[in-house]
Amino acid sequence: MAQKKIIVPYKNPMPVRDPLERVDNFNEVALGYSEEAVLAEAGRCLQCKNAPCRQGCPVEVDIPAFIGLVSQKDFSGAIRKLKEKNALPAVCGRVCPQESQCEKYCTLSKKYDAVGIGRIERYCADWELANGVLPQTVAPLTGKRVAVVGSGPSGLTCAADLAKLGHKVTIFEALHVAGGVLMYGIPEFRLPKAVVQAEIENLKKLGVEIIVNAVVGKFATVDELIEEEGYDAVFIGTGAGLPYFMQIPGENACGVYTANEFLTRANLMKSYCFPEYDTPLRVGERVAVLGGGNVAMDAARTALRLGAEEAWIVYRRSRLEMPARREEVEHAEEEGVKFAFLTSPTKILYNNDYWVTGLECLRYELGQPDASGRRSPVPIKGSEFLMEMDTVIVAVGQGPNPLVTRTTRGLECNKKGNIIANPETGATSKPGVFAGGDVVTGAATVILAMGAGRIAAKAINAYFGKKD
Repeated sequence: MAQKKIIVPYKNPMPVRDPLERVDNFNEVALGYSEEAVLAEAGRCLQCKNAPCRQGCPVEVDIPAFIGLVSQKDFSGAIRKLKEKNALPAVCGRVCPQESQCEKYCTLSKKYDAVGIGRIERYCADWELANGVLPQTVAPLTGKRVAVVGSGPSGLTCAADLAKLGHKVTIFEALHVAGGVLMYGIPEFRLPKAVVQAEIENLKKLGVEIIVNAVVGKFATVDELIEEEGYDAVFIGTGAGLPYFMQIPGENACGVYTANEFLTRANLMKSYCFPEYDTPLRVGERVAVLGGGNVAMDAARTALRLGAEEAWIVYRRSRLEMPARREEVEHAEEEGVKFAFLTSPTKILYNNDYWVTGLECLRYELGQPDASGRRSPVPIKGSEFLMEMDTVIVAVGQGPNPLVTRTTRGLECNKKGNIIANPETGATSKPGVFAGGDVVTGAATVILAMGAGRIAAKAINAYFGKKD
């Protein structure tokens, strides 16, 4: 008679750096599991035959299979199993919201803590980086050429899958370094850039060519890539890099940043290494970040590390409605970020030299749920008050840059400028052109963009078969 499995109700904790120590530097906050911890966590997996966790994974990783290999200490086998579906496991293990995806469907989560799938994934990926990258199987060259526009999560994933199928892939990246939002948008303390670049080097070993400083829409259009350069298909994964504003008075004052600009200067241009890198970033003593998502948390935590004495999250709903991951909110609080809930600015104040001096704000209360199911904020009449600030960072979302879409014939977009693409194939209105990730959906998660890249790669491969 088989021995009944003993269920361990709680997830093994992730070791993290002390808040008082980490707020003064950009070293990674989460330290990763030890071998002992990862084996204990893998041992919690019930190895369910129907694997409900898989329905929450946009890239369709065989989760029980790789965790089963981990429990046997077969880390080599585990990373091979992971990379059958996931081209960026070291990235996903750090920044994916597993709690609302794979772990949400874990059988244990009905009564206990879900298995720490993302933490186990990170361990496997870091094990590979430490022990040498394992070779991957690549099919013989087919003679087909694919141009991938953008080297963010969707573009990298699409490129990896197509290269494994034997197609010649070239990625065109507008910036001077590949990685897209993984490089410019997510801070070093959450996602070390050396990890991102190591993952990209793995893609190059598959035969993927990456050309940086290549702005598609300027040096060449999508039409020219097909008609003049001879590419058989194009995948557009340019993301959502165009920031939104609140449209309130004072947004043009000195000391107002969009989160996109602020984080790009800090991350990609390495302001945190000043004066080693000549890219100073003025933050002042008091910083207000407008918004409640992960980007807002990143901006506030970055501001503290760059020398701000106070960093405030100003959010017009309550803590319950915040879209940021709970883990990110908790880390921000531990580091001293302050929160002004049910508050929204109506005006940014500035002095005679046009430098920010503060915010004029209004308090809110929650009314009825809106279309998304969240309770709508309702302003409280006569509740105006002032917040003294030196810097304001606007983190209320972003949309697609229109350069590629405006320079491509026959490419249909919606009213927001997002490319219209078939969700099951990534096919656009233009034959041979596919799209996925934030440029289609609007700003979303890394793993959802990766899922779109995988879908498009499969569809491009099928398109080649039909074309022949």
